[in-house]
Amino acid sequence: MTFPLLLALLLPGIYWDQGPDTISALRHAGIECVHGPAGKAAAWKKAGFCYVAVSTAELEGYRRAIAPGVRMVANEASATRSPWIVANGWRFERADAKGTYVYEPKAGGAALAAAEAFAYGVQSVLRIDPTDLPELGRMLAFLKRCEKPPLPALADVGVVDDGSPLVGEVMNLLLRRNVLFHALKAPDPSYPINIQFGVNYQKADARDPGPFALRIRRELTDERRLLQIFGSSVVIGRVESDGKHTRIHLLNYGRNPVEGLRVRIRGSHSKPSLLIEGHEGAQPEDFVSSGGGTEFSVPVINHYAVADLEVSVP
Repeated sequence: MTFPLLLALLLPGIYWDQGPDTISALRHAGIECVHGPAGKAAAWKKAGFCYVAVSTAELEGYRRAIAPGVRMVANEASATRSPWIVANGWRFERADAKGTYVYEPKAGGAALAAAEAFAYGVQSVLRIDPTDLPELGRMLAFLKRCEKPPLPALADVGVVDDGSPLVGEVMNLLLRRNVLFHALKAPDPSYPINIQFGVNYQKADARDPGPFALRIRRELTDERRLLQIFGSSVVIGRVESDGKHTRIHLLNYGRNPVEGLRVRIRGSHSKPSLLIEGHEGAQPEDFVSSGGGTEFSVPVINHYAVADLEVSVP
């Protein structure tokens, strides 16, 4: 499969059940093709617009992705409320999580959903609120600018996935704490920590997955963590690398832009090039590479940013 074709598969599609009379709005948003009900294919073909017919059975066979974002939850220990990230990365990382995902975000949520699917390299279709069309069009145009051959995803922790809800929730909490993990069918000695319930950890240890995820992060130690993010509790990172080139995906799940985010990646790297949605030409700030790590600040993140670095040879 050629890289342009692979990219086309990984760019999120739009499930659009309206008629060809909306072609002008689609083109104005920069949308060149949509997915939709098979029964409307003839009308769209006659109108000369790219249309991918999707049967009811196909649509029902897609995996469901939760609309990403943040919801505020009450803090039991105080009268305050804290952000709870709703993210799908842990679902995508599960050992058996293959196939096409369908998102159904509420109005205002399409751009983040598209960015999340792209950052994790999963095939997806978005059923969007029509009012999101302009913003989604801008996001898709940005994602095209981010195109690069995919690199292997990196992780610090292996999680042996038995398919249980408990293991899923542990992975969810690891993700929210930016502890990079891979879902495995069996332990892998290449990871400094492997979590296998009933072997080196007990399910009773993870009855409350939040403290358990924090325990794993402490056992891993900051010195061994691939990625650390400072300055926000609602930004989640993902790291890919082939040993020469490293790419860091940064997803802001919050409702507002995040400014002055500090990123630390383990190992010696060159100064990154940044692609930030909505901020063309933005440059990394306060770059430092020493002490076994590389740090830089990202001036602002709306929904999504990408940092590309070259691995420095010692």
